[in-house]
Amino acid sequence: MTWPAGYGRIVLDETDSTMAEAARRAGTLAGPEWVMARRQTAGRGRRGRAWANPEGNFAATLVLQPREAPGLVALRSFVAALALFDAMVAVTGRADPFALKWPNDVLLNGGKVAGILLETHAGGALSIGIGVNLVAAPDAAEVEAGAVRPVSLMAETGAAVGPEDFLDQLAQAYAAREASFVTYGFAPIREAWLSRAARLGETVTARTGTSETVGRFETVDPSGNLVLMTPKGRVGIAAADVFF
Repeated sequence: MTWPAGYGRIVLDETDSTMAEAARRAGTLAGPEWVMARRQTAGRGRRGRAWANPEGNFAATLVLQPREAPGLVALRSFVAALALFDAMVAVTGRADPFALKWPNDVLLNGGKVAGILLETHAGGALSIGIGVNLVAAPDAAEVEAGAVRPVSLMAETGAAVGPEDFLDQLAQAYAAREASFVTYGFAPIREAWLSRAARLGETVTARTGTSETVGRFETVDPSGNLVLMTPKGRVGIAAADVFF
């Protein structure tokens, strides 16, 4: 597997979280850098939730120095989701069991196999944290009520892939999707993402800390917002947790 030109690579035996490690290093990096850890002692997901990462699962953060406005920078969650999809297909040889869940999860046979977390840093650096259940998934009782059940790649597909081998696939896939995004903008990324979207055209529930919106999942707009058709008309949602 060829490592993508221009991307650095750091592999640690252990760290608190690759997101925290990336934040500590961001100001010293001259170009894009992958930071992977074989073990995390304090992994975290969206909204500060804990992210379980038993040994053999994948935890890595890509640090970038993007040039775009903040709204465009945030669209890299879709770039990362597509790269994850591509990497999953590469290691399993199958596309049909995988789907993308807005805003930033990858589903396998309807269960959550991977998640993405974006953070920005002083100076404009962006961290894209990625966790993948390669060999083990949390117990369903450990996730929020009504949330998608966690699954692992090995249990669902039989594919046995190590974290460093997965990083090789993911880095190559991300570099290709990033090149498309920088060259052609969000439109082709959006189109590709929608073609792999979970529950498109179906009724979903979008919850924030203060509200809940139920509607038919119509599309993702050019700003990356979830668009639902509700009894009160079309509603665009910038940030929420989606429940099926």
